[in-house]
Amino acid sequence: MSLLRPFSVGTILMTTLLALCVRVVAAPGDFSTIFYRSGNLQIEAYLYKPAGNGPFPTVIYNHGNRTGGQERLEQPSVEIGRFLTQAGFAAFVPERRGFGKSQGLTVNEELDGPDRNERQVRRGQSEADDVLAALDYLKADPSINMKKIALMGYSLGGQVSVFAASRSDAFVALINQAGGSLSWNGNLLLQQALVNAARKLQIPSLNMVAENDATTEAVRQVREAARAGGSVAELIIYPPYTPPEPYSSNAPGHLIFRPAGLHIWEKDVIGFLGHYLHGQ
Repeated sequence: MSLLRPFSVGTILMTTLLALCVRVVAAPGDFSTIFYRSGNLQIEAYLYKPAGNGPFPTVIYNHGNRTGGQERLEQPSVEIGRFLTQAGFAAFVPERRGFGKSQGLTVNEELDGPDRNERQVRRGQSEADDVLAALDYLKADPSINMKKIALMGYSLGGQVSVFAASRSDAFVALINQAGGSLSWNGNLLLQQALVNAARKLQIPSLNMVAENDATTEAVRQVREAARAGGSVAELIIYPPYTPPEPYSSNAPGHLIFRPAGLHIWEKDVIGFLGHYLHGQ
């Protein structure tokens, strides 16, 4: 049987559009730098792959916010990328708008002004747009198993992951690491938005937080809302965490999901992802 199919005009047009919108840059080390379109913005991302040809189950990892003028620095989350590829997963790490070389306003630029709480919710949903737009790039890569895509996010990236998962059926699992914990107590609109999104989840989720984060309620209530909506939702609250490096945060537990804390939660993450991405 021949595997060749004639190209239609629509197929040729789509191929041309993809060529215009997607640029892959070879990078030293174990990842490639990707540029793809999200609406009218160009978004930078990093793609890690295990050895072999795939198709690989894939984790879209969403980083947290950056402050102190580091928003525009490229930060490919190398430790997370290697951690996931060593477990047999491809890892796709979008910078999202305003980060790295991605176009768009930074978080601070967008939140500057009145109605900050409302702006914060809109910003999270806009960054979720960038995550969902990545699916079109991944579909064009034959080494990616589109039936085995999970979301994983830390802090701001955790709330973005919850928003994205609530708006698409493309994902099979979600890991929420302290999503919204730093903003929860001061933003009722964000509380409502995260809870409403969690109720819409139709996939299993693992919700993780340290006892001495700014609050554990953000993760607790997202988990409870997900369960109320009928999905499987797990909760892990780790004992108080002290970072090994100097820190100025009044919520040291929030730093547990940085690379220095990886040894504490790596088995929980791999066990969860392995069940839903390697199993079933």
